[in-house]
Amino acid sequence: MTAADAIQLLFVALAAVLAPIVVEPLRRFAIPAVVLEIGFGYVLGPQALDLVRPSGIVDGLSTLGLSMLMFLAGYELRLQNMVGRPLKLAGISWAMSAVLAGVIGLTVHLVGGHSGEIVIPLALTTTAIGTLLPVLRDAGVLHTDFGRYALALGSVGEFGPIVLVALLLSGDNPVQSIAVLAGFGVLIVASALLASRPWGSRVVGIVEKGLTASSQLPIRMTLLFMLALAAVANTLGVDVLLGAFAAGVIVRIAAGSHEDTEETESTSRFATKLEGIGFGLLVPVFFVVSGTRIDLRSLVDDPTSWLFVPGFLLLMLLVRAIPTFICFRGIFRAGRRRALAIMMATGLPLIVVITTIATENGYITTADAAAMVAAGMLSVLLFPALSLRLLGRDTSDAPVRVEPGAGL
Repeated sequence: MTAADAIQLLFVALAAVLAPIVVEPLRRFAIPAVVLEIGFGYVLGPQALDLVRPSGIVDGLSTLGLSMLMFLAGYELRLQNMVGRPLKLAGISWAMSAVLAGVIGLTVHLVGGHSGEIVIPLALTTTAIGTLLPVLRDAGVLHTDFGRYALALGSVGEFGPIVLVALLLSGDNPVQSIAVLAGFGVLIVASALLASRPWGSRVVGIVEKGLTASSQLPIRMTLLFMLALAAVANTLGVDVLLGAFAAGVIVRIAAGSHEDTEETESTSRFATKLEGIGFGLLVPVFFVVSGTRIDLRSLVDDPTSWLFVPGFLLLMLLVRAIPTFICFRGIFRAGRRRALAIMMATGLPLIVVITTIATENGYITTADAAAMVAAGMLSVLLFPALSLRLLGRDTSDAPVRVEPGAGL
């Protein structure tokens, strides 16, 4: 590592530390630290102070941070809490969003949007569940019916776009990408079956003992597994994020195989250590470095691109909020449905991921990428706060009573 690399990493670490410190007094506005991490990255990057450049070891750590972000997204999936109606409604809602996004993509194609007809719909179908989880937890609604349905919606809104990105943006061969995806699906199902066996639970229990040892064996094994699946995905022509996401799902299944309804102390400790490595070290590096790649000068050079920011923000609301509001008419009253719908239109981390991949592969211009990220940042600033305000006005958390056969 050169002296220049060390100085750049110092500035990245400074931005990662300052972001949550600055956000803390603003907690009542529900502003996630990721917004400031990206903002600080822009200030430190070539477009402003030119103190950090996304190259060398800085870029390598950023890529590792992206893999860890996708891993933690997969680990956050708690399928046992979503099976049944929450997962069914979330799937229907996302499918409706995908159809709406497809119509928008077709329109972009007809007006000569080049490859934007792929990138824009993908970004519109995302939900920032990783960003919303702290908001739901701090608001005290994560373990309510509202939180359970929001978790299902957000998980599908994260998993669906990740799969589509792997198929449409990253894969050189769509057929091969589908085969790899199917292989990961089989691996996930097989892992669930093996972990549920008595001997599988014993193996997990033995490994867990390493959490209290200096070797931290479970953490090392987890990182090895994540990197292995990411390498396999990349070797087979699929983006590493799908492999990292699949690794997170599998590890979650293994870690939760011997739980009943509540997390055991060891599982909670395991998750805390993973989040410490991810959200405490690697993920902030990815977002800060992503901020250095934002090209706001291109927006200044092309003033019409600024119109894309409110336009894309409105499309995010249209594509994710309307299907959610419709699908959950039999679950919540209008006030809570509005709150849920607006919250699900929040999207930033995956928009950053999608635009990063798209610009590297020449699908969209840096100006369009900057506009989409700016819209995502606005969604994070506006939608969760508005949703919680609407939620606070509704005094009832009870679901709507629906007769058998009514609703979806």
